[in-house]
Amino acid sequence: MKPYFTSLILLFWLSISSAQSKNYRIHCMAFYNLENLFDTINNPETNDEASPMFEIKKNRSAVYHQKLKNMAQVISEIGFEKTKTAPSIIGVSEIENRNVLEDLLQTPPLNSLNYGIAHYDSPDLRGIDVALLYRKEHFIPISHHAYELRFWSETGVRKYTRDQLLVSGYLEGELIHVIVNHWPSRRGGEKRSRPNREKAAFLNQQICDSIFTTSPNSKIILMGDLNDDPINSSLKNVLGTKKSQQHLLPIEFYNPYEVLFEKGYSTLGYRDNINLFDQIIVSGSLVDKEKRYKSLSFYKAYIYNPGYLSVQSGKYKGYPFRSFGNGKFTGGYSDHYPVYVYLIKENK
Repeated sequence: MKPYFTSLILLFWLSISSAQSKNYRIHCMAFYNLENLFDTINNPETNDEASPMFEIKKNRSAVYHQKLKNMAQVISEIGFEKTKTAPSIIGVSEIENRNVLEDLLQTPPLNSLNYGIAHYDSPDLRGIDVALLYRKEHFIPISHHAYELRFWSETGVRKYTRDQLLVSGYLEGELIHVIVNHWPSRRGGEKRSRPNREKAAFLNQQICDSIFTTSPNSKIILMGDLNDDPINSSLKNVLGTKKSQQHLLPIEFYNPYEVLFEKGYSTLGYRDNINLFDQIIVSGSLVDKEKRYKSLSFYKAYIYNPGYLSVQSGKYKGYPFRSFGNGKFTGGYSDHYPVYVYLIKENK
């Protein structure tokens, strides 16, 4: 078993040129859809009984605790290759409430890592929320706020969905802003549901504009399960994401997952469709070439998909090894792979 360090021993050697290398501090920023992390208690105020957890008829408590162990294992490993520790910041989705997050953080090996929680109950009818987990010794939050996404069906019926969570705070002494998302699904078809995700992207843009108005060089990170691929209109047309770092303005957004998508990488598979819905997008100030690595900077983006997170045989070979299927607990993890990026800063 790999050792897990609670101190920030983040000395990272990055080759700057063929003749020079420098010493850096490195942080892993991650996002993970936890696939219906619900507790076993029925909440009469939400439709939580529609979750797969309530389809389990026997040993439901044991299933819940195994689900927690599985999620804790994955989270503790994301980015470990470079940082030798768990992520400094990780956004999560498909969680029921704060209680399941507290249970998760009390589960080894996360219980020794002193994570904090930023969370709000969203108006989603099933009680599904997003949240941000952060290492208290790495990240110092100064504010957080939930923004409600409002949209209506074609017949004028209000559709309730997840909030967008903004958390602002200091990492390596620099102010960063993180927005955690879980955009509306493709239920009813991609084309028919597209306007809902475009509205979600527009809300993200409004949040970012309010930050840029105060400081155009703000460092903003958008992360989440967007239910859209990097090339879809919500990202390319509404947010205006770029797949290249060249000529990127501070108020523009670079999406490193667009190139990965073009190369055939994915974070989920559903009904024979391969998609890369889980993404982390950064503002131009995080890829500023003149200040790169002298201040907190984007380094690289990845998808975390070790072998055990995938189905190894059968019809769904190569798909994420999900937790629930056909009313049963599979022993798996999630129907999404986590995504993560490294932020680095020169260690002076």
